[in-house]
Amino acid sequence: MEELITISRKEYEDLKRENSELRAEIVGLRVLVGQLQDTIALLKGGKNSRSSSTAPSHDIGRSNKVSLRAPSGKKSGGQPGHVGHTLELVDTPDEIIDHAPVTCHCCGNDLAEVASQSFTRRQVKDIPPVLPIYTEHRSHLKVCPFCKTENSGIFPDTVVAPIQYGSNIEAMTGYLSVYHAVPYARITHFFRDLFQLNISEGSIDNFLDNLGNKATSAYETIRERIKSSDVVGADETGCRVNGKKYWFHVWQTPNLTFIVAFVSRGFKVIEELFDGDFSQSYYVSDCWSSQLKVKAKMHQLCFAHLLRDLTNFAENLGSQWSVQMKTLFKRALELKKTMTADDYLNPPQKAEQLNNELDALLQTDYSKFHTKEQAFVKRLIKNRQGIFTFLTHPLVPPDNNASERAIRNVKVKMKVSGQFRNSAGKGADRYAKIRSVIDTTIKNGQDVYAALVCMANCKKTEPE
Repeated sequence: MEELITISRKEYEDLKRENSELRAEIVGLRVLVGQLQDTIALLKGGKNSRSSSTAPSHDIGRSNKVSLRAPSGKKSGGQPGHVGHTLELVDTPDEIIDHAPVTCHCCGNDLAEVASQSFTRRQVKDIPPVLPIYTEHRSHLKVCPFCKTENSGIFPDTVVAPIQYGSNIEAMTGYLSVYHAVPYARITHFFRDLFQLNISEGSIDNFLDNLGNKATSAYETIRERIKSSDVVGADETGCRVNGKKYWFHVWQTPNLTFIVAFVSRGFKVIEELFDGDFSQSYYVSDCWSSQLKVKAKMHQLCFAHLLRDLTNFAENLGSQWSVQMKTLFKRALELKKTMTADDYLNPPQKAEQLNNELDALLQTDYSKFHTKEQAFVKRLIKNRQGIFTFLTHPLVPPDNNASERAIRNVKVKMKVSGQFRNSAGKGADRYAKIRSVIDTTIKNGQDVYAALVCMANCKKTEPE
């Protein structure tokens, strides 16, 4: 018979406690494994531009299902009623080249002296070679015959050196660098190959400095007008300045764009520029905490961001709650398309029904949801008043896509140049000023190059 092992009461209690602790640890590990599996599903199963804030360029194995937009059913290309544009003949061409028959193609008779009965026209529209022009300014000296005082003619304020480049070249540099994101080296090649101008990269940098300085007045005017606008959208994106992380912030309306480069992404940027106060405006943004702290008439959360999150939860976690919320949001978007001016004064019954359904979904017990989905629900509850604001005002959009379009040019510039290299963020600051003027010009249907020429012709003022 096996020997009977006896243990003391104390040893028995210790084993019992260790067994209980082990079981508790196993339960905790099982919960952790479940959470990690859900997280892996979120990250691996569909982390792309359609279901998160991932850029489309980062999508792996991209398919045609990267957009939240539903098929419109329209054929590609111009739609019925679209006004087309084509080349048209002009009545007064700059040059006429005649092509008359010399001999008869039938009998060979000489036709040189025979008058033409008629002709058909074809025109070629082209650009002539462009060479620089030199404009000489002469300051004449005159002596007063009465008091013998010498008097000199006054040069224009913009003519400050014995030889200098003109405002058109300065404007074209801003047009290429800021509007089209062309690097310095390519701009030098452009001027050399097309205009026979050997302009150095240092001169290009000086042109941009001058243009940025001259843009300051218009830039500040844009900022003041945005602060008093009825509807304002805001966004931000990261960039590199001398190897350090910076942020470009944008505030925009249908007619204005204001961009600024700042070392911080926080609320202090909004405080410094706008006192954190947009109390006259409906404020459209994503769910970044700094944006939600802004004092505004009402907030509107970006539906594009919310729908991407809901798509992620629905597809990778199988969340029925997210499916229901996504369906509700799409119904709200469809209602927005059909609403008239009177509907905003007297909200239709459908709007009240949507709000009631939203409140019901937000009252769901979400304690067993995935942690990320729980955070999403809490965010909606906290910002409940900013979900359907677009159903209460005709000019409030349901998404912040206009702000993202305004900030996208910064990312294009970063793709080309990598970073801004000027000291103390000077390059980023002047880019923000010039780009703000350019985008505002575009929104108002004006010619960008003409606006830059006008700005380049202004007198340079020393920055404060």
